[in-house]
Amino acid sequence: MSQNHRYLGNHFLMATPYLEDPRFGGSLTLICEHNAQGAMGLVINQPLQLTMADVLSQLSLAGGPSQEPVYAGGPVMSERGFVLHRPHGAWQNTLKVSPTLAMTSSRDILEAIAVGEGPADYLMILGYAGWRAGQLEEELSGNAWLTGPADEQILFSVPPEQRLAAAMKKLGVDPSHLSGSIGHA
Repeated sequence: MSQNHRYLGNHFLMATPYLEDPRFGGSLTLICEHNAQGAMGLVINQPLQLTMADVLSQLSLAGGPSQEPVYAGGPVMSERGFVLHRPHGAWQNTLKVSPTLAMTSSRDILEAIAVGEGPADYLMILGYAGWRAGQLEEELSGNAWLTGPADEQILFSVPPEQRLAAAMKKLGVDPSHLSGSIGHA
């Protein structure tokens, strides 16, 4: 890897029609960690038929929000939960994604959410997307993904079905102009 390589932590990956993996078609993924060993991200625009109330009930935690959706974060460890949130807080097992955004994978944050003491903004996500060393760079060179800085407004204020288009629009890309066919000049 070259000295000037740019890692993509706290960036969005936007699926393009060139992406061959159907599990990620139409996905918007937040890269939480990216380094020489690989990358880890959470898909943030694919709600499941599951709510926060369902998750809290399964964990025997009473109270909390009832209709907040739970998202399919990726194909790896799909039974494992992650809370993407702001502000950081003092929960266990927290990874700082940016100065204002964190990802927590411990029960204590869910206990706080259940009693109304959780973070102001959050997404509950099951599973994650992972790339081995060099794999994401390979996919990027094949035009499978567009990348751009993460935007917390898109994460927490835009409806899930509009997040991918909003992220592309922020880059100046019209999703309707993307094609799966490859042309050569």
